[in-house]
Amino acid sequence: MNPIDVNRKLIIGTRGSELALWQANYVKDRLAEISIDAELKIIKTQGDIIQHLRLDKLEGKGFFTKELEEELLSGGIDLAVHSHKDLPTTNPPGLMIAAVSEREDPSELLIIHKDCVDITKRLGIKHAATIGTSSNRRKAQLLSIRPDLVFDDLRGNVQTRIRKLRDENYDGIVLAKAGVTRVNLDISDFHVEEIAPVEVIPAPAQGVLAIQIRDTDKELYDVLQKINDDEVAEAISVERKVLNLFEAGCHAPLGSYCRKVDGKFQSWTSIADTNEDFPDRYFLESDTVAGMSEKIFSKFQKDRKMPSSVFISRDLSESSYLARFLHKHNIQIDARSLIRIYPTINKLDSFILKRADWIFFNSKNAIEHFFKLDPWILKKTKIAVLGRGSEKTLRKFNRVADFSGDDLGIDTEGIAKAFAEMVDGQTVLVPRAEASLKTIQKALTENTTIIDMPIYETVIEEDVDKSNAEVLIFTSPSNVEAYFHKNLVDPDQKIICIGYSTAKAIEALGLNYHLPFSPDEMGLAEAVFGLDY
Repeated sequence: MNPIDVNRKLIIGTRGSELALWQANYVKDRLAEISIDAELKIIKTQGDIIQHLRLDKLEGKGFFTKELEEELLSGGIDLAVHSHKDLPTTNPPGLMIAAVSEREDPSELLIIHKDCVDITKRLGIKHAATIGTSSNRRKAQLLSIRPDLVFDDLRGNVQTRIRKLRDENYDGIVLAKAGVTRVNLDISDFHVEEIAPVEVIPAPAQGVLAIQIRDTDKELYDVLQKINDDEVAEAISVERKVLNLFEAGCHAPLGSYCRKVDGKFQSWTSIADTNEDFPDRYFLESDTVAGMSEKIFSKFQKDRKMPSSVFISRDLSESSYLARFLHKHNIQIDARSLIRIYPTINKLDSFILKRADWIFFNSKNAIEHFFKLDPWILKKTKIAVLGRGSEKTLRKFNRVADFSGDDLGIDTEGIAKAFAEMVDGQTVLVPRAEASLKTIQKALTENTTIIDMPIYETVIEEDVDKSNAEVLIFTSPSNVEAYFHKNLVDPDQKIICIGYSTAKAIEALGLNYHLPFSPDEMGLAEAVFGLDY
């Protein structure tokens, strides 16, 4: 086949849904920016025609792409635009991915009927709610967060799925934020919970468009490099290679997400055996993408050694995320708090509460003790939390955080800086422990008014028994102080710290430690799973 003449009008192959047309027109507009003229050709795929079967019941792979690829090979179109996540990990002979788009936000949206909302629960939906999704990946991860949820299959384009929700076929549905954003869908009549990609890990290459061409069209390939996003291509190469190594199709309960932050690549992987099994999660950070996928793959081998026992310096509910992860792997649990907590005030000043534009909680204990005082908080008062653990506790008191550092990692100083920039010039109330490091307060600008409020103190246990567990998890500097008052670490014991303040206490003892990405039970489970033995 002769090389393509890029000086003539190119034909872009696309599916006919509103989202697919948006994607094709996006590429058409990008080509126009580099003086390439193009027109669209709509092609129906197997996935568009067969709407009555679950995706994982359709035979073969590429049921949203096969017909587009056949048209490309036959010369009926010059390039095809796909949602990259729909593509098999290997191209058919004769085809190649020439370019990828910038990445739309890969978060998930849980869209909920307003009469099914319960913000006191994680994810903001009522107990035993019915969720519409045909994604095994979403089912497995959402069940790990909310085991009470019930799932029902949901097919169709974005508009069809929203219509089915409005018809009350479901209590809520899950959609990729990218698709909702691209078609500018009005969902204002629903309650929407945005789930960050570090919590529910997206499909490989979610939010990215792929431009596919014939591998003989070298001139067109060279032209398309002008609209290729190199950084996105590098990041999703990790995700796509993970998918390929596990030989998993797009219906597998596998999530993979990689991004570049401050020069480092951060990757999350979630894999379950079935959509009803508790998934394992792994977080990896690297200076380069080289070898990342292979290292991820090796972590999920069934014969890999895991620790036999874990100590954690807090009480742990049997139904908690971390406990369920440890039970899955038959890991014995020694869970006991080494501190006692006492309130230091018994009443809040309503005048002070009225003055605050924001309240920042840096721990679950601060939230618990603050709300026990029956605070009167105006609706205009916004609430910020350090991460997912605090956000979950806040929901118990019928409030949702307006700011959370859960997507920023466990660097408390970085979260504090981001918060400080956002609230510059406002008034911030910080309920805290007596011995707090005041990281948030120190980061706030001179223009910001700080109301510093110690509301509880911690008292360490004086006689703490040593744990012989293979892994020691410490959840606060006070717990570190209590444990090491008379105990030492065995050479083969590994230490995990829930956050930086705890890590600094371990560093002061000259000990090595592991730090999870997020300071919550999900992050701790990732850290335990990632330990090398």
